[in-house]
Amino acid sequence: MTKLSEGAIEALSNDNGGNDAVLQLVNIRKIDNGNGPARFRVMMSDGRHTLSSFMLSTQLNFMAENNTLAPNCICVLKKHVTNILKDGRRVVIILEIEVIKSANDVGGKIGDPTPYTEGQSKGPQSASNPPNRPPLQPQNGNEGNRGFNRDFVKKAPSAMPSTPGGGSKIVPIASLNPYQSKWTIRARVSNKSSIRTWSNSRGDGKLFSMEIVDESGEIRVTGFNQEVDKFFSLIEVGKVYYVSKGSLKIANKQYTSVKNDYEMTLNGETTVVPCEDSCDVPMVQCDFVSISDLENRDKDAIVDVIGVCKTVDEVTRLTTKTNREVSKRTLNLMDMSGKVVTVTLWGEEAEKFDGSGQPIVAIKGAKLSDFGGRSLSASFSSTLMINPDMPEAYKLRGWYDKEGHAMDGQSLTEVKGGSGGGNTNWKAIADVKNEHLGHGDKADYYTCIATIVYLRKENCLYQACPSQDCNKKVVDQQNGMYRCEKCDKEFPNFKYRLILSVNIADYGDNQWVTCFQESAEAILGQNAAYLGQLKDSNEAAFDEIFQQANFNTFVFRNRVKLETYNDESRIKATVLDVKPVDHKDYSKRLILNIRKMAVQ
Repeated sequence: MTKLSEGAIEALSNDNGGNDAVLQLVNIRKIDNGNGPARFRVMMSDGRHTLSSFMLSTQLNFMAENNTLAPNCICVLKKHVTNILKDGRRVVIILEIEVIKSANDVGGKIGDPTPYTEGQSKGPQSASNPPNRPPLQPQNGNEGNRGFNRDFVKKAPSAMPSTPGGGSKIVPIASLNPYQSKWTIRARVSNKSSIRTWSNSRGDGKLFSMEIVDESGEIRVTGFNQEVDKFFSLIEVGKVYYVSKGSLKIANKQYTSVKNDYEMTLNGETTVVPCEDSCDVPMVQCDFVSISDLENRDKDAIVDVIGVCKTVDEVTRLTTKTNREVSKRTLNLMDMSGKVVTVTLWGEEAEKFDGSGQPIVAIKGAKLSDFGGRSLSASFSSTLMINPDMPEAYKLRGWYDKEGHAMDGQSLTEVKGGSGGGNTNWKAIADVKNEHLGHGDKADYYTCIATIVYLRKENCLYQACPSQDCNKKVVDQQNGMYRCEKCDKEFPNFKYRLILSVNIADYGDNQWVTCFQESAEAILGQNAAYLGQLKDSNEAAFDEIFQQANFNTFVFRNRVKLETYNDESRIKATVLDVKPVDHKDYSKRLILNIRKMAVQ
């Protein structure tokens, strides 16, 4: 028969260790927790005493739900933490437990245990337990308590060190819940947002958030107003801190990708103290998903991904509905599955990202979109890591340098014929027509290398509204003012905008395409404002710019869609992006295509 660790219940209830204790589960009961996850209360026995104040941590709920933990089973308590509730009662939170003998293999209850009451230091006075049993204590010789590991007491200080102020013991993040008051965690900041502000009918405010991690898990932390002033400048990403006395509540999964049922709010009693001894605290916890597996995930899922940055676009700026300008940059990641996904970076991350040298990029908490197949967005709550120090990154770099660099990769966006991800959907112009791209319900996207053979300069410039978020054509009022119908305003000036019709050709065919502001300026090598001035003052110089733009070769990223106007249907091709040809990359792709054709 399996021996239980007699004396372990007394040690656990007095917070004197207890890891690796062999215990029998006597009873388990589900406790409904309102809108939050259910909790399971457990009664354990060491053969001498029983204790009913065990609580299963929520990440172990599955063991109760699938009956792995059932009455009479024998368990080894691998990891736990003891919390003191506001009313003074102790609760033992089970963080890790292993069933070594199932309930079916155990004949029933072992021994005749009695409930343990706090303050007991000796065994209960009963016929089965003699009154002269010695109290629990470490001894130099053999233990007087059968099966009890004398390291229980010794392990506690190292597992739960005291804080610098000596106020409370360190507890794991996984054990935090709203029902405990005295706790301190030691965790590393893995991500920190910028300060965000708001203004509404109830007043103005500001907040910042961060994600912290230890060896047991992670949690999202938010500070408002006064706590922003108090803690924002103190906290640095990558550093380790002691945090205590934050408020805990059920996490709103709509706004966080952190794998924790709770989230923390900093308050007036919260303390955050830097920790110097931080080598054993992990940097970040990632659960990477293969890019090829993104096709099987639900829309709006929050995922962790890692890949090689194959290509990266320049920063563009968008104006939101609230007239706020934000920066945006897209890049394409490929992993060992050979699949490519388009990732959008925003704000400061988009501004400072450097894709030179095709770095390894890991993103924790990216949001999955089904916009044109599959694409990812790294929001303010995501963590972006460039060439991270982790095994997955080294493995991916070795694979890419050896063989991955010669692969085109298959874009998840192109697979479903959607938008934005056509960087790897290479086509010849003849293929676009033969495959009837753009004839479906949605637009198609492709990339080609083509040469400009003609530019139509007539009506390529128009006078637009000077407002930052408006490009509507203005009407000259003939009195020195220009009216924008969209803004319903008159302005003393305007800005020039480009709409350029271009005929591009490759070895097999040609196509008319429309280029708007950014792509037109890239082709002509001049901005719209200068071209507008030149057209009015020096038409010969204006014509020369168009002549110089002819017969230049670029990489075009195009959108094609069948449109109907006046009962006449025709394919409209729009240039989304235009770049100079990278001849090294182009040559690699041609060599790879030749090899593929040779095998066929």
